[in-house]
Amino acid sequence: MLTAEQNERLTRVGPDTPCGQLMRRYWHPIAASSQLSEPGTRPVRILGENLVLYRDLTGKLGLIEPHCAHRRASMLYGLPDKCGLRCAYHGWLYDATGQCLEQPFEELARPGNRYKDEIQIKAYPVEELGGLIFAYLGPEPCPLLPRWEALVVEEAYREIGFAVIDCNWLQTVENAGDYSHAITTHFQLSNYVLKRLGRSDLQRHPKSSGGAGYYLRDKTEEGPYGIGAVLFPYIDAQADMTYQMRVPIDDTHTLHIWYMVFTPDAQAEIGINMPPQKHDTDIPSFDVPVPKLLNGSEPDWALLDNNSGQDLVMWYTQGPIVDRTLEKLGAGDRHIVLYRRQLEEQIKIVEEGGDPINTFRDPSQNVCIVPTHTAKMPPRKTPDGRPDRTNAARKYSPLYTEATKQQLGAKALKDPVH
Repeated sequence: MLTAEQNERLTRVGPDTPCGQLMRRYWHPIAASSQLSEPGTRPVRILGENLVLYRDLTGKLGLIEPHCAHRRASMLYGLPDKCGLRCAYHGWLYDATGQCLEQPFEELARPGNRYKDEIQIKAYPVEELGGLIFAYLGPEPCPLLPRWEALVVEEAYREIGFAVIDCNWLQTVENAGDYSHAITTHFQLSNYVLKRLGRSDLQRHPKSSGGAGYYLRDKTEEGPYGIGAVLFPYIDAQADMTYQMRVPIDDTHTLHIWYMVFTPDAQAEIGINMPPQKHDTDIPSFDVPVPKLLNGSEPDWALLDNNSGQDLVMWYTQGPIVDRTLEKLGAGDRHIVLYRRQLEEQIKIVEEGGDPINTFRDPSQNVCIVPTHTAKMPPRKTPDGRPDRTNAARKYSPLYTEATKQQLGAKALKDPVH
């Protein structure tokens, strides 16, 4: 149990908060490259800030504040240029650093004036890696963008799922080491959902999450990159090379990303063959629905047959920011205590002027960072040979969907996953 003050300290991510200052020491994924594959713009909200992501005519990315310095028009409607984004109101042009490069009428009315040199809007560094676009909102010098294994492993097919959850980031991350929830939330709830869908003839297969029942772990692994499978601050590294990333949009919204990697061996296990993508923009993205109440009263059972839907509901129904003064932790929550302790330790490091864990500055140590611990995942196929679409966001994965269609026909997609 935390005090109200401790809860505020660990959850709030605004620029003037302790956790917000910690979060600004990391690179955060804000979009898939395929979501902005051509010159254009995209709205972004990250760590409580509204921004505009753009790709210019040369393919370069920029991330700037959402309003032009001139008359405050929205840069979301900006015109991509060869070296930045031009405001659609009066044509002021900004580069990726936020510097104003051109002011067409000012230059006509006052030839040779340097007014543009005085104008600069807020801008943040962005980088692309593994089909994701990352942003850094912290102080200079920037750390290196971590080259986690899943982002850089070669000869693999990738895809990226997205969902926005109406709750604070911390209650989603605390699930990462909560192995005891799988029995009830995934195995038992799945069978209940199948009954509610009128499919009592189906059962969640025994090799899926929670099928083995409750068990005790000797210890919660504390490794060089985080607690258990969590790559601090919020990446859940899973053994099937799926990374679940829980990115703070603001205090009460989280961008959940399922980053899925399929090596040739993984594809062979599933029974499909997809070539590696040549470019970041070739990596497809897909939406993962968040189950809500139908007509304000009935759970949407059709979205609750799979792990992603079940987890999302468990997280956001705790409230926008769970009141941890009311919780009653038990023996299965040791990982939560350890993670909160580490979170507080890293906040203090930043407050004292240091670099927190997983801040990489030596390129030789940032070639391919392999997690020392990963979460154990069910096999990619069910015992009867079907592609297993129950785990994580596999139900909505283009690759798992295509494998199911090829092996069982499109009609198999109409059944609940089981």
